[in-house]
Formats: sequence, structure tokens, C-alpha cells
Amino acid sequence: MAFELPELPYSKDALEPHIDQATMAVHHDKHHAGYTNKLNAAIEGTDLEGKTIENILINLDMSNSAVRNNGGGYYNHDLFWKVMSPNGGGEPTGELAEAINSAFGSFEDFKEKFISAAGGQFGSGWAWLCVHEGGKVEVCATPNQDNPLMPGVGCGGTPILGVDVWEHAYYLKYQNLRPDYLKAFFNVINWEEVASNYAKAK
Repeated sequence: MAFELPELPYSKDALEPHIDQATMAVHHDKHHAGYTNKLNAAIEGTDLEGKTIENILINLDMSNSAVRNNGGGYYNHDLFWKVMSPNGGGEPTGELAEAINSAFGSFEDFKEKFISAAGGQFGSGWAWLCVHEGGKVEVCATPNQDNPLMPGVGCGGTPILGVDVWEHAYYLKYQNLRPDYLKAFFNVINWEEVASNYAKAK
């Protein structure tokens, strides 16, 4: 089965004013669609065909740039859409909140570290909140479309929250003001989804 571009779980204008409709349209319909199509072309006729995206990335030959870039782009964006919601914002609760407080001291300290990792990623890339076996969480950043599932990349573990800091994710609205975009992102984080990701991954 070829990979399919996932539908957005909300309308393209639903995250306004934090993430604008024009950006969402280009980001989902052009960029994510492009990664999906190129990933399918890269794995067609190979032993990767029919495998899950997670399986492909965990066992990735990092020299295979077509699968690395487009598989990463496919997976990363699929996670990104789901960890945002028009009813997002606020703070996590329950086990995830306890894990964040244990690792970073407080939610505010986590937020500062996450924004710093995302803001400090030179050029294009992502920042992640990952969970390791046992439930410990960690923040890291990766370049381009790399993610922590890939061998030897980032902090390892399973990504449960990610933010896209490629310019296509924010430039139409925020131009070069990446920090403003990152602050706005915290207004749309779907903490219920992130908590569900945490529960599955730990």
C-alpha cells in the first residue's frame, strides 16, 4: 500500500490567528503532498514497500537520502498536524505533566527549553519532545526532515510533540520572526494528543 496524504483534522483556517490559512494550505497541500509522493516513488519496488513509516525510519539506511528526506517529511508532518488543535493551548496534565516537571523542573522551564531548541536550530529543521522507554522525556532539535526515530539522530526515543521550523511553516505570516511563531505555536498545542502519544510510547 502506498502512503497517502492524511487529511487535516480541522479546517485550514481553524488555527487562526496563530497559524494562518494561507500557510496551512501551502504547507499541507503542497509540501506534505510532495513528501508523500516522493516517498512513494522512492520505495516503489524495494523491500521497504508495505512497511509502516515508523519501521522504515527506525531501520533507515541514512545514506538513502530520498527515503531519509521524504520519509522524514511524511512522518514529521503527519505528527505535526495532529499535535495542533483549534482548542489547544494551556498546559498538559496527568502523567505527561509529571514527566515534564520531573525532567525540566516546571512547564515554563520546558517551554523555554523547547522554544530555545526550535529557535536555535540553524536553517531548516524541527524541535521535538521525545519520550524514552520508562517515560523520561527530553527536548532536542534535528536538521532538515530528520527525526529522533532515525538511527543516531537527535535524542532518540519516540517523538510525541514536534514543531516545524522550516521557513515554509511560518514565513507568510511571521517573516523572519521565528520566536513569535514559536510562542504562537503554544496556543494551538493539542496536549490531549501529546499525552496520548506519551502513554503509547513510554
